[in-house]
Amino acid sequence: MGLIKCKNCGKEVSHHAKGMCTTCYKRIAWKQEPKECKRCHRVLPHHAKGYCAGCYNVLFNLDKAKAYNYKKWYNIDSETYNLITKKCIVCGFDSIVDLHHIDKNKKNNSESNLIGLCPNHHRMIHLRKFRDEFIEELNEILKKQNKNQVNKNDIFTWNNSRK
Repeated sequence: MGLIKCKNCGKEVSHHAKGMCTTCYKRIAWKQEPKECKRCHRVLPHHAKGYCAGCYNVLFNLDKAKAYNYKKWYNIDSETYNLITKKCIVCGFDSIVDLHHIDKNKKNNSESNLIGLCPNHHRMIHLRKFRDEFIEELNEILKKQNKNQVNKNDIFTWNNSRK
């Protein structure tokens, strides 16, 4: 392929199409044809594999981003995070499960210090109103699983201004 002078920018480059370099061609002459997305069925420019850009990222890149964040925030791999947050250890709820540190130390990410709690039980452990009765129930469950026990005085509270 011979070198040409791009009609638009004037650079000497290998010929791409319509007398322009690749960069100018993509910016000026090339128009993506809108197609219907296989997932959301909106008519948008085609990204890859028949999906729009948003659906493509959700389907193919979301797991990578989540794994990166688990490693960054909790210093654990995604399999360990998914195992711990599979279901709430109190009620068995499995749709939304939060990660809770038993000893209140966010830097202690050992598996024996992490438990999965649904949002309701996670909130209960931090609210003084429900804490005493909930911690007793939680300690019984943790004793069966051979995990660390929860100390009532070590719990971070959201309403701890008046003790």
